[in-house]
Amino acid sequence: NKRMIDGTLEAMGMNNALAYSSLLDAIGHAVASTIESMRCELRAGITTRELDMVGRHELARQGARSAPELVYQFPAATCISVNDEAAHGIPGDRQVCDGDLVNIDVSAELDGYYADAGASFPVGAATAAAQQLCDAAQEALHEALRAVRSGKLVNGVGRAVERVARE
Repeated sequence: NKRMIDGTLEAMGMNNALAYSSLLDAIGHAVASTIESMRCELRAGITTRELDMVGRHELARQGARSAPELVYQFPAATCISVNDEAAHGIPGDRQVCDGDLVNIDVSAELDGYYADAGASFPVGAATAAAQQLCDAAQEALHEALRAVRSGKLVNGVGRAVERVARE
């Protein structure tokens, strides 16, 4: 697949690095768009299976495929965890309730390139603890992105996240 892409890019006269960046942008956009579509449908009463179907349809619309299904034969297109469930929850008949904290994890493949992202969203009226957790996670992400620099040690990212978590 990579050889075919390289040949296509050379025939088009494109710089390979720029083209790879474009392919990475495309799969990153597909994953982000899928999470956003699922977030928009997230509400009390929806089942995690129904929410997964939203993700499946959006991935297909973007021309992407579920990486967990493709690589691990995962039984769903996305991973959805509710409240204190461990990561990589398998969507099913569980109904989401008002006040739940739902984690949506999307991993996908497009033209041989992979992207993975996840986010947690409170449903309806979030408890103070759930909202504090979401806010802290968002702040930790921003601090981690500020810490990432070429030539810097990776542990600086971990320290930035830990600093926010301890607050």
